[in-house]
Amino acid sequence: MSLLREHADGKTRCSWVTDDALYIDYHDAEWGQDTKTQVGLFEGICLEGFQAGLSWLTILKRREGFRDAFRGFDPAVVAAFSQSDVDRLLADERIIRNGAKIRSAINNAQVVVEQDLDLVDLMWSFAPSVRLSSADGFSWKATSAESEALSRALKGLGFSFVGPTTMYALMQSSGMIKDHAPGCFVRG
Repeated sequence: MSLLREHADGKTRCSWVTDDALYIDYHDAEWGQDTKTQVGLFEGICLEGFQAGLSWLTILKRREGFRDAFRGFDPAVVAAFSQSDVDRLLADERIIRNGAKIRSAINNAQVVVEQDLDLVDLMWSFAPSVRLSSADGFSWKATSAESEALSRALKGLGFSFVGPTTMYALMQSSGMIKDHAPGCFVRG
């Protein structure tokens, strides 16, 4: 499998990027950029959890609906969601209406609030010391020692839907791991 793909605009990007304009913009402007806010990381945990079993483009196309439905992903707000909020979310066609994933997002917010967690300090403490993937023998992985450790730590605190593969994807998207393929115009 090729790691790179040239697009109609003449730019060479990671091969997983389709021709969808939303996906191209996400790759070029967001994926792999440092996310160092509480809300940004909480949103990432939630959306990566909702993505499990689906394509990221499916989530990306619904992201604004998710942001609205989950009130901007403020952990304090989501932690206070009630059963009526769960019912509201289960009926919201703008999001993925999976009861287990919805309850997980609320649970994870409650863990953040009840334990007064600083997600930036906690999660970035698992970023590898060398964040740029090596050009030699480059391939995208599903997990790493760091994502496995982050997953264990979060599960130990009471989080759910935070397996090592999900956390590796979050580490990539939030810049903890710089995983643009060698030759991708964004990597440089």
